[in-house]
Amino acid sequence: MARSSPRRPVLRLDAALGTAVNRPDSLAAEEPLEVRVRALDAPAAEPVVVTMRTPGDDVDLALGFLLTEGLLAGPDDVAAAVHCGDPDPADESGLSSMNVIELTLRPGVPAPDLEGRRTFGMTSACGVCGTASIDAVSRRSRHDLREDPTAVAPEVLLSLPDRLREAQRVFARTGGLHAAGLFTAEGDLLAVAEDVGRHNAVDKVLGRAARQGLGGGWPLRGTVLQVSGRASFELVQKAWCGGVPVLSAVSAPSSLAVDLAQRAGMGLAGFVRAPRLNAYAGQERFLPLAGREGAAVTASTAGATGG
Repeated sequence: MARSSPRRPVLRLDAALGTAVNRPDSLAAEEPLEVRVRALDAPAAEPVVVTMRTPGDDVDLALGFLLTEGLLAGPDDVAAAVHCGDPDPADESGLSSMNVIELTLRPGVPAPDLEGRRTFGMTSACGVCGTASIDAVSRRSRHDLREDPTAVAPEVLLSLPDRLREAQRVFARTGGLHAAGLFTAEGDLLAVAEDVGRHNAVDKVLGRAARQGLGGGWPLRGTVLQVSGRASFELVQKAWCGGVPVLSAVSAPSSLAVDLAQRAGMGLAGFVRAPRLNAYAGQERFLPLAGREGAAVTASTAGATGG
């Protein structure tokens, strides 16, 4: 846990009290992780991505990334995953030799085809930068969400942000992490993950679900992905590649996120903050409000920003 939230000295200035206090503070860790993949018939592992992430759940992050980028068909494609090297206590750089992870594929599984893909050098802020084309991204999913009839009660969705926050252990100490939680359509928590990058948090939680067979296994039919921030184009893509039929975000979606969710047949909710939310795509996946089956839908010229 200390590696995910190291402590640093800080000078806290309080203008109201007129005080200056030196004290330690917990920060959200950010370190690079290189993911390598080795096919059994290959002479060496091939580097696939370097991403800035919060250490922890690295196997889930690597597996989730490969699956949500459409580079692997399913979790069974992977035979083993190991960190390369051991932590070096004498290393004063602040980085660890545990920042390289190698996944070995099962016999008969070819190495991922990276031809035409973006150059996988990522920051914790953005994972979609450099994508060769939007059409190429939208074709990555192997799953038809329209075959999944999942629908969710708005009351369930409105309860998820608070439940996600309650499960954020590192955020409670640092205030500096995004989170993603995977829930059933009834609101049962399956898995949660935190990271400095919102796309990493999603990869971690979907990778864990794939590795542990949560929610009935891969693809993740009948589930809801709740994220702590906005809904970007890439998060919709990752949810689609994971077979997740509903994505719920505390903040706003982007226009491309809405367009992709509509193309995928995904339910996309934004500004999910009790007592209201906005359904931006896949409105058929949102059940009527309790006791409001006959309520009329009224039009308004006012914007829906913030619900």
